[in-house]
Amino acid sequence: MAAAAGAASPADKERFICIYPAYLNNKKTIAEGRRIPIDKAVENPTSTEIQDVCAAVGFNVLLEKNKMYPREWNRDVQYRGRVRIQLKQDDGNPCLPQFPTRKSVMLYAAETIPKLKTRTQKMGGRTDGHHAATLK
Repeated sequence: MAAAAGAASPADKERFICIYPAYLNNKKTIAEGRRIPIDKAVENPTSTEIQDVCAAVGFNVLLEKNKMYPREWNRDVQYRGRVRIQLKQDDGNPCLPQFPTRKSVMLYAAETIPKLKTRTQKMGGRTDGHHAATLK
């Protein structure tokens, strides 16, 4: 059994790293599953947003929509999903040299998600509405 597990190549889907939205969520505590510093975390990221930023930078990405983070008590659709990312090639070297560890991938995703068009348009709409109300 152990030989079969050891023989799995890093290119196999089972060997891809998992990133759950809770890892990057600034609304979560460390105990609730956040894995990066709160000042770098994002407000309620979705698995689709994580997939978008990782695929855009060139990762081999797989979105598993119906998976849930075990510590997530809220069963809403927005909290579902996990992203699997191929971090290493068959020879053990990182697929992208600028991302040698899973933490580097998480920090990049958290830094990039707020810049997504879907996020900036939502924020822009909200600010314009608020700004227009203050001008009246």
